[in-house]
Amino acid sequence: MKIEILPVVQCEQLKPTVYALHLRSAYFSGLIKPGQFINIKVQDGVYPLLRRPFSVAFKKRDIITIIFDVVGEGTRILSEKNPGDTVDVLGPLGRSFKMPEPDTTAILVAGGLGMAPMPILTQFLMEQKIYGIETFLGARSENYLIDYNLTNIHYATDDNSKGFHGTVVSLLEQWLSENTDREMYVYACGPNPMLRALQSMLCKYSLSGQVSLECIMACGVGICQGCPVESANSQTKYRLVCKDGPVFDIHSVVIQ
Repeated sequence: MKIEILPVVQCEQLKPTVYALHLRSAYFSGLIKPGQFINIKVQDGVYPLLRRPFSVAFKKRDIITIIFDVVGEGTRILSEKNPGDTVDVLGPLGRSFKMPEPDTTAILVAGGLGMAPMPILTQFLMEQKIYGIETFLGARSENYLIDYNLTNIHYATDDNSKGFHGTVVSLLEQWLSENTDREMYVYACGPNPMLRALQSMLCKYSLSGQVSLECIMACGVGICQGCPVESANSQTKYRLVCKDGPVFDIHSVVIQ
């Protein structure tokens, strides 16, 4: 882990408010694993004060990519970066996804911008010759469906603008009821209501998996204690999303 000043290669608009920011760094590209994140200071000065955490969505040679929605001043500033600009980056941070056993079908489930860690996870799965990948992607509308470098995608939208009309968890359950003859391992990221529903459904089908939790983080390294998540076992009451996660066994945490 270290801080680097990274040059911007490109800021690419994917959807009306969604962008992919491509940064050059041989260091981060060489070390980053799926599920890990970086903490970005979006500009010089004291405002915005705190760094912003972003999952690394993809890497190619010495380029890393983050994908984000413009929701506030920090992400607005990032969306206006031009080639040659720089950003101050801390990382790599957090724990990564583990790879499944051979001959396992990897089920990737993402809600909205919860898709951010999924392209690099897909990349690593293919490198490990895990070709049985099924991706379930949900959002409130087609404008928020981001399928950047994903494969074998099943779409769900709340407003029926694309794919299945309903939640991504309902779509996955429909698919599971028709595909019971294979070993599966689930990877998920998205808003907490989606993850709670998924957690309950996986218990019903006796499926294992991992979840990447989304959380507001102040420091990103476990010092401020500002991102607790309740543990589902009695050994440790709380764990920190930034330090102990953001990737957890999906049955090991209480998702509020």
